[in-house]
Amino acid sequence: MLASFAGFLAIACYLLACGLLCRQLAHKQPINKLLILALGFVALPLHGYNIHQHIYQSAGLDLGLFNILSLVGWIIACLHIAISTYRPLLVATLFAFPAAALGLLFSELFHAPYHALTNLPRGAESHIILSVFAYSVLFMAALHAILLVLQNKALKHRSKSRSLLLAMPPLQTMETVLFDFISAGFGLLSLAIISGFLTLDNMFAQHLVHKTILTLLAWCIFGVLLIGHYWRGWRGQRAVRFTLAGFGILLLGFYGSKLVLELILQKV
Repeated sequence: MLASFAGFLAIACYLLACGLLCRQLAHKQPINKLLILALGFVALPLHGYNIHQHIYQSAGLDLGLFNILSLVGWIIACLHIAISTYRPLLVATLFAFPAAALGLLFSELFHAPYHALTNLPRGAESHIILSVFAYSVLFMAALHAILLVLQNKALKHRSKSRSLLLAMPPLQTMETVLFDFISAGFGLLSLAIISGFLTLDNMFAQHLVHKTILTLLAWCIFGVLLIGHYWRGWRGQRAVRFTLAGFGILLLGFYGSKLVLELILQKV
């Protein structure tokens, strides 16, 4: 009961922060960065407590689909608040906080038929943590790719989107942040893949072959993008397309497999 109360209070904080930002942008008012981030700071420990109570069960670790959604949402909110403290990227609140609130809401309302993990093989916990963080960081990369698309459109229609442009940093800063996220996410994903091959005894028996193939494909896409960026100067729309394609494949492998196995086949 206490965990649910904390969860719904965190959702209220996330949505209130988004509502305030939307109102200030719509009325072209100065953005109250301190208040919006303060609401996020209040939500984080409440959300974290809720996650802890949902995942750590007496029978073991419950890493079902909806608990993972909530955990990823919490990490995304943490990353967004951290980067917004020193970068003018508060507009990403409109994406990051709803993602966190939605993941938390799903974990409260739904429960997948998932068998809690016990007696994990050595290194498995590290693999799980790396995978979740890699996905969360690359989610932020995809989010900033979408913001780049919106910023490009806003620059072509300044009169209609002036408030959005004023809330966003220069295009060059946005691209720098995008590749910072991609580089960090690629590094984490590389470590997750290596740890996975070291800890998984039978990839086929654990219904992980499709997830592994999709993850490796996404890893290759992000790798090609980084090589193209640092060696050939790739940026702009090409970077956006590669980022969204790589994340889309990763999303399919990360969540698609859990959705099919847990909710449709119920084999987990």
